[in-house]
Amino acid sequence: MKDSIKKEIVFNHAIDQVWNAISKAEEISTWFIPADFKAEKGYKYTFTSPPNEKGCTVISGEVKNASPYLLIYTWIVGDTKTETTVKWELTSTPNGTKLFLEHSGISNYAGETAVAMFESFNGGWDNCISGLTSYLKETVNAG
Repeated sequence: MKDSIKKEIVFNHAIDQVWNAISKAEEISTWFIPADFKAEKGYKYTFTSPPNEKGCTVISGEVKNASPYLLIYTWIVGDTKTETTVKWELTSTPNGTKLFLEHSGISNYAGETAVAMFESFNGGWDNCISGLTSYLKETVNAG
């Protein structure tokens, strides 16, 4: 079973615009779900989806690294105790910003749960990238 999900996309937006979209609570809350988040090492964050939405209602964890254009945090779904790791890395390109996303440690889930979580996370990250792309095009309006 694969242990990590990797996504890569290039945006026609400046690196600081993409960084703000993935690191500021008010922007994350626009394209993902409501967030209590700060891109500060040691910050214990919470993403809380509205009660009427399907799936997990709370995602929590701790920011491990928040250096310029590199954001790493742990990811704990709902009331599980299983910890995985999410890494966002941004690189400037001649026409914008390359975003690399990696969600690793999925094999920390036991047995078949790991397979189910991999599939769930993989689809979830596709939805997140789509939401981020729309947010940057419509709200930031720079690309």
